[in-house]
Amino acid sequence: MNLRPLTICALALALWSNVPAQNTRREVLPAGPEMKLADLEAMALQRNPTLAQAEAAIRVAEGRQRQAGLFPNPVAGYFVDEFAFRSPTETAEHGAFIEQTIPLGGKLSKARNVFARERDQAVVEAEAQRLRITNSIRVLYYETLGAQRLVELRDDLSQLARETVGITKELQNVGQADRPDQLSSEIEAERAEIEFLNAQNDWLRAWQTLAATVGNPALPPARLAGNPEDDLAALNETELLDNLLKQSPDVRIANANIERARAVVAQARSQRVPDLFLRGGLGYSFDRFDPAPPSVVGQRKGLEGRLDVGVTVPIFNRNQGGIAAAEADLAIAERDVERQQLLLRTRFAASFREYRNAQQMVERYRTQIIPRAREAYQINLKNFRDLAAAYPQVLMAQRTLFQVEVEYAKALIALRERAIGLRGFLLDGGLDQIKEPQK
Repeated sequence: MNLRPLTICALALALWSNVPAQNTRREVLPAGPEMKLADLEAMALQRNPTLAQAEAAIRVAEGRQRQAGLFPNPVAGYFVDEFAFRSPTETAEHGAFIEQTIPLGGKLSKARNVFARERDQAVVEAEAQRLRITNSIRVLYYETLGAQRLVELRDDLSQLARETVGITKELQNVGQADRPDQLSSEIEAERAEIEFLNAQNDWLRAWQTLAATVGNPALPPARLAGNPEDDLAALNETELLDNLLKQSPDVRIANANIERARAVVAQARSQRVPDLFLRGGLGYSFDRFDPAPPSVVGQRKGLEGRLDVGVTVPIFNRNQGGIAAAEADLAIAERDVERQQLLLRTRFAASFREYRNAQQMVERYRTQIIPRAREAYQINLKNFRDLAAAYPQVLMAQRTLFQVEVEYAKALIALRERAIGLRGFLLDGGLDQIKEPQK
């Protein structure tokens, strides 16, 4: 290579420092304090509307439980019998009465028990929603953190490409490059800039999604603190699966549904017991005694009392259909636990496979690919400084190093997402609609 010594030194220094010779590093991300994961989680638990909905669902179940246990209201009224329009004060009987239905067979307590079990379901649903929100925030946090890192890497690549344009001009001036080389470097610079702009858009989209899930869409973009490489201890497949099948909110909700179905069966069976009907009152009769004892001749009967007592006779309707339906619902609920566990097993298998793939990829990049790419770049850079290698070899080695770092960052984020899902009972959807309480 017939390059001037000063040109060689200047080019080598620019490549070695990885800083453009004539440009300063641009600000590609917001300045200011960094946001932590814990702050975003706390904000989400305060502002995410689905958690307020889940808590309201608990109050709905509590209100229905209270209402179901209330005693029926009595009926109060006025009556008149034997009212003769031609002589209303001779034969009429006027009075007031109170009528009350008394549920028997423990109907009220059994109705309360049904809604108490619904409240249990609502409580587990609220706990599950907290986990969904937390999982969603963590996944989006690491997705945004990864997008933040990719912006920085793409910016480095773009600056490297811009620097290449300048170096190619220098090489062309000393006869070591021609016009096609110059055009190729400019094309590469434009492509790198497009990738950088796309990375910025991806980061902004990730931030906006994170802010919306937090419940504060107006949250201004900020840098995120943290390192995706921290706390990457391997997960224990057996322990995770065992915990999932026993403690998953989906399984707990299914078990709570069994208890509710049993309470409904007990309530349906209590409907076979007839209710007691009571009616009593006081009236005044204008009728005269006939025949009348000597002591009350000519007097009116006056104040009288009345009492009615009755029950519904369960001859035709003993709630046979209601009991059969409730027992069938119980059978469905009991089988649903097994269905949920089998479904969780299939989801866990798929998710853990993805986790294992990401784990293996991260390990290979960390221990094999990145060290070798870094070593290749350093060797080529040293050879270039010693005039033993051409500049395109250094450029190719550096670009390869940046590219594998981009791929490594993406693999880290995929590993984080899979680990969060496995630790969080495979729950996601921090903005999904809350199930309405059963009626």
